[in-house]
Amino acid sequence: MDLGVLEVPHGGLTSDPRRTLKGMAEPWVPLLHLSEKGDRCRLTLSGLAHGDGYTLQQAADDLIARLLDMALCLRSAGYPVSTELPPPDYRLLEFLWELGERAAGGEDIRAHVFGSIGSLDTSL
Repeated sequence: MDLGVLEVPHGGLTSDPRRTLKGMAEPWVPLLHLSEKGDRCRLTLSGLAHGDGYTLQQAADDLIARLLDMALCLRSAGYPVSTELPPPDYRLLEFLWELGERAAGGEDIRAHVFGSIGSLDTSL
């Protein structure tokens, strides 16, 4: 399998996400899914990352820590992609890049991740 690296320009995937996501009237926000198993909560963000905990707060903290790791890694090293698989979802990469930008600027990314409560899916 041939692995390449998606090089992300210093300014992000684009300076204006609407150029990348033509035809979208509102900024795209990944779906947030909440599930419970036994005495544990799991928050999953679009299958991209998840956080686990005994409380919703612990699951949220775990998810934020994982997203920060991913976002900062994307900013520093790029994103490895295979030429033999379909391309990655650029909306997710743009979202991660935005999280990294905000974190690098000292901003708490929680509001960006959890700000749209309408994206919360609590189905079992």
